[in-house]
Amino acid sequence: MSDLDPAWRPDPRTVGDTRIVRFAAWLCDTGRATLTDVTDYRELQAWSATHPGEFWEAVAEFFEVAWSVRPRVALAERRMPGAVWFPEGRLNVAEHLLRGGRDDADAVVLVTESGERSTITFRELREQAATVAGRLRALGVRPGDRVAAYLPNAIEGVVAFVATALVGAVWAQAGLDYAPEAAAERLGQLAPSVLVAGTGYHFGGRVHDRRAEVARLRDLLPDPVHTIVVETAGVASGVPGGSSTWAQALAAPPDGRPEQVPFDHPLWVLFTSGTTGRPKGIVHGHGGALLEQLVSPGLHMDLHEDDVFFWFTTPNWMMWNAQVCGLLHGATIVLYDGRPTTPAPDALWRVVADLGVTVFGTSPGYVEASHRAGLEPGRDLDLSCVRLIGVTGSVLPASANAWVREHVDDRVQLGSMSGGTDVVGIFVGSAPTTPVYDGEISGVALGVALEVWGPDGTPVPPGEPGEMVVTEPMPSMPVCLWDDPDGALLRETYYATFPGAWRQGDLTVLTERGTVVILGRSDATINRSGVRLGSAEIYAAISDLAEVEDALAVGVERPDGGYWFPLFVVPAGEHAAADLAARIRQLIRVRTSPRHVPDDVIFVRRLPHTRTGKRLEVPVKRILQGEQPDRVLALGAVDDPGALDDLVDHALSTGRSHGP
Repeated sequence: MSDLDPAWRPDPRTVGDTRIVRFAAWLCDTGRATLTDVTDYRELQAWSATHPGEFWEAVAEFFEVAWSVRPRVALAERRMPGAVWFPEGRLNVAEHLLRGGRDDADAVVLVTESGERSTITFRELREQAATVAGRLRALGVRPGDRVAAYLPNAIEGVVAFVATALVGAVWAQAGLDYAPEAAAERLGQLAPSVLVAGTGYHFGGRVHDRRAEVARLRDLLPDPVHTIVVETAGVASGVPGGSSTWAQALAAPPDGRPEQVPFDHPLWVLFTSGTTGRPKGIVHGHGGALLEQLVSPGLHMDLHEDDVFFWFTTPNWMMWNAQVCGLLHGATIVLYDGRPTTPAPDALWRVVADLGVTVFGTSPGYVEASHRAGLEPGRDLDLSCVRLIGVTGSVLPASANAWVREHVDDRVQLGSMSGGTDVVGIFVGSAPTTPVYDGEISGVALGVALEVWGPDGTPVPPGEPGEMVVTEPMPSMPVCLWDDPDGALLRETYYATFPGAWRQGDLTVLTERGTVVILGRSDATINRSGVRLGSAEIYAAISDLAEVEDALAVGVERPDGGYWFPLFVVPAGEHAAADLAARIRQLIRVRTSPRHVPDDVIFVRRLPHTRTGKRLEVPVKRILQGEQPDRVLALGAVDDPGALDDLVDHALSTGRSHGP
């Protein structure tokens, strides 16, 4: 953590025009809050965290939430779990998704690897959502029924989701790249009545035909399901037996009435990655998801009607849901079907330039890959429209900030943030009024009462690592987990460690200036002689080493009481192993401490990740402790199961892991 001045500061000439400052001024003008400086983010955040009911009620009022029945109070039961938000209130998210945007403006743009572009305007989105909602109703879909999707990034997926929400049904999806068995492991839990399925997707320079996989998935689902087949990636419809087409859905009599549902009525089910057992289905309500997505893009990203919002994601990740919610603000959202580095490493930067993207979201991995590839996007492309680059999915090293300033544009804010599928939103992030310090997240998000606790359940001093804990309820916390009727799994997942407080599972530091540093997952912490080390510190130390393409740090407690800390490394190109290993060790020693130096540097050809690109630190640790791979993770959740086999084989060959 640096004590230097911020690497980026808000422009005082434009801060007053941001929505977050207008919101703070409105709070004061209406007597809801007393703030000494409406541009002071820390002051606004502190008020929002200590007054959760008042804050979220103000959000609903400021963004003009369309209640069909107004709630009598914002927060009736202030406890965790079991908070009661906006009782008696009735609304519908889809009504809000469809009310913004000019009729002739693009609502959704789809870009493929090959450069093909498809669009749908806000007028067309409203019309198509109404007709598909009519089709769902004609098929007997009612509020609370489930509509599942097995799709790539596709405009039809956005339309189908909005239509599902209009009906009051529950949406869930798995990406078309999932094996049918992995998709069924998720979607089959819900017993859907309708399946919306694509036929193909782009990846790695070719089109993947998935018609046989769609048929297989349909056979694996527990009950007969009506399948609406969407022709995607140019693969003609050919799924046999009892299916209708997307064209037939669009020919249905329209019925776009938004079903008015309670605040906590299920909107969607998002699944955990499945890296610690059966994927858990996290259920979010209409109201909680709506309020969170009004704040996250609306205040933290300052998203407006004139923005073009492109967050590279897949339908497997909660960022797909968050990106679609850019429609709440009338923004144009951009979907990408394909590999982010195909046909060239600068593929996403070219989309940003070609479409005039103003808010670009990506991962630290893509920023680091751009660095390794020697890209100069700021020099070679017109990125003048970009004002914010958002980054999430893993820890952003300080070197990535410097690379963006030097090779993209030093006027652009790099907003690192962290949240999760658990709340389909953020716990920490940036805002237009916050400075950026390299290697740090700008602050705690609005409406989040965040503390860092030690094992005894008391706050640790600023600058010390501990567990990220949320001490006040948020409306976007899960309504429930699927198939958890008594809430036992929900309590075990989030509240067992610190009863009455939410444990997120991130090893975190709160600095004295209010910034946040996430050191990695707390259950993946490396514990050397009682000193806890975050894996993110290891990755940061070698992040600008061009010879390293990827790395995985794991701390393994051994049965004899010993401890083994291997670092798995994918080298970029051909290098002398001994020399590269020595340089890695030296960098880690100098940039962190001698305690951080791994016992072994093990070179592998590739590393496995979740399908959303996250490192598999905890499952790999458990495998190296002797557990069978199929007992600690679902292989369908892994992007490259063969890489997992290679990693375990390499580890066992050292004779150090005490594996199976």
